[in-house]
Amino acid sequence: MVIRVYIASSSGSTAIKKQQQDVLGFLEANKIEFEEKDIAANEENRKWMRENVPAECRPASGNPLPPRIFNGSRYLGDYDAFFDARENNVMYAFLGLTAPPGSKEAEALAKQQA
Repeated sequence: MVIRVYIASSSGSTAIKKQQQDVLGFLEANKIEFEEKDIAANEENRKWMRENVPAECRPASGNPLPPRIFNGSRYLGDYDAFFDARENNVMYAFLGLTAPPGSKEAEALAKQQA
């Protein structure tokens, strides 16, 4: 499965732009394969994202805002979930991927299993 990040290329919100850059930058820096899906330029992407964010993860009013992260069609979370996973060194588990050997996450997992 491929990691898909739903973003808005023409967001008026500085906070959303920074969050999107943070997610995409992290994935690029760690050589994690991903697809960028723009909801501002593509109505199909917008519709798919809105329909596939689980009801319990949607805002009380309005539509879910980017960035939203999926592994294939499985919803992983929003920026806050991404940030928490990164801070806790469980990013690969969050993304549903195997941590590469030598990473902090792989070493922590090895210690747990020992």
